Amino acid sequence: MNKQTLVSLTILTAIILTGCNDAKNSTSLSAPNNTVDNLQARGVIALTLPEIAAQLAENKISSEQLVQLYLDRIEQIDRNGPKLQSVLSINPDAIKLAKERDQQRKAGNIKGPLHGVPILLKDNIESNDAMPTTAGALALKNNFTDRDSPLVAGLKAQGAIILGKTNLSQWANFRSENSMSGWSALGGQVRNPHMLDRNPCGSSSGSGAAAAASLAAGAVGTETNGSIICPSNINGVVGFKPTVGVVPQQYIVPISYSQDTAGPMTKSVKGAAMLMDAMAIKSAEMKFTDSLDKSSLEGVKVGVLTFAQGNNKAITDLFMQAQHDLKKAGAVLVNIEERPNIPANYYSMAYDLLKFEFKHGINQYLASTPQDKVSTRTLEQLIAFNLDHVNTELALFDQSIFVASEAMDSLESQEYKNSVELVQTTSRNNIDSLLKTYQVDVLIVPSGPLSPRIDPINGDVWPNDWPGYGGAAAHAGYPHATVPMGGFNALPVGLSFIGGKNKDVQLLSFAYAYEQQAQRRLSPQYFKNAEALSNIEQAMSGHRE
Repeated sequence: MNKQTLVSLTILTAIILTGCNDAKNSTSLSAPNNTVDNLQARGVIALTLPEIAAQLAENKISSEQLVQLYLDRIEQIDRNGPKLQSVLSINPDAIKLAKERDQQRKAGNIKGPLHGVPILLKDNIESNDAMPTTAGALALKNNFTDRDSPLVAGLKAQGAIILGKTNLSQWANFRSENSMSGWSALGGQVRNPHMLDRNPCGSSSGSGAAAAASLAAGAVGTETNGSIICPSNINGVVGFKPTVGVVPQQYIVPISYSQDTAGPMTKSVKGAAMLMDAMAIKSAEMKFTDSLDKSSLEGVKVGVLTFAQGNNKAITDLFMQAQHDLKKAGAVLVNIEERPNIPANYYSMAYDLLKFEFKHGINQYLASTPQDKVSTRTLEQLIAFNLDHVNTELALFDQSIFVASEAMDSLESQEYKNSVELVQTTSRNNIDSLLKTYQVDVLIVPSGPLSPRIDPINGDVWPNDWPGYGGAAAHAGYPHATVPMGGFNALPVGLSFIGGKNKDVQLLSFAYAYEQQAQRRLSPQYFKNAEALSNIEQAMSGHRE
């Protein structure tokens, strides 16, 4: 879960997860010796997912070779070097599976477009591989369930190889109101590959960082509120949060039935579409890759959410540049300056809804885990476990959300039903009304802020002026995509596309048309900090005579 939503809640004290250079100038900022050229991805692993799949299909590389390249790169920059700490566990059978895929390809038995393609999963998604599903927590360290979540079964049916599990904000960032994005007790702190001391956002921190750093062909994250969109924005990759229900929730460590969904995090929109074709519930309408059209924005009316663009000049300049790119792609822009109204108790009830559903969902999930491997069977026992392991689990922040959730009533309570009704009706009506009133097909807005520094003392310290409208899409359960729109001082920013319920295929096609026109994705530079940029280092040093 992205803490950006909870920061808006008036009952919380502090919680956030989850002149401007153009994109080309942002990637060419000079730096002293802090930048190491050999950290850059080269060759096939520098390509996008569809390009990698094509290399495999054309026998230009074997799956075994590809998997080994990724394993070597994980060792080089995730375990060592800058130590991104984005990959929590490696599938010990990855090479064996790759050899099997190569043998199948040689025999003409191609499972699908993802045949032999290595994919990373956020470590709250179950897969029937020799890896536990931990949510980054010591209590689930041995949670080997021997179950494939339906989305993983879909990936495997198309021939994908589950390369490993990614680190995350522990418990998908639903443990503490003062947490740190990208930190888990098992995996430590995920680092942002663009600037190592900067927040990777969360909760799908590892998936975002790994996708950006070319540690797999693609990654899968999960979102309750911003947990795909924010780390995709911050790490400079494409992220897609589908309409809730399009990707099955089964066998994913839960927060909220109303808002939880998994989604792809990749270097390209087409890569995201390929993963969606494998993960989504099959229907005639949900054909993502085949529906991509670089001319899909021609004549389309696009609602520009100026009321949610924020006041950061660097971001608003990039947003204006993105609007020019959209016009070049044929879009007709309609400014929307007035923010829809929400009830005074909206945010508090939105938070209550999550606490109600988390208590119920996590109790059900814990009860379904192997009893001989997971001793904590309820949320109450989980709270006690953390207190017994305070130096590990509670080393940096508390478990205030766990405690607050345990105090909630059942899903049969009128209070819960009132929360669901208010939050879903308000958020859905607001988005539907914007689309209808302004007669637009899609809404655009910056996806979020520039990344602040990681702060283990104060927890997340995000800018107060947070651009974006992702909370509304999350509460509504509506689709939301982010595509890189450039960056400022080597830090990426994304452009959000938000649409109506089940408009997932159309939304991704709009995002694809923008991406093909703009081409604003930044490659990670692995700067140690902002002072590694020559312009900033000079300013920080002063100009004494």
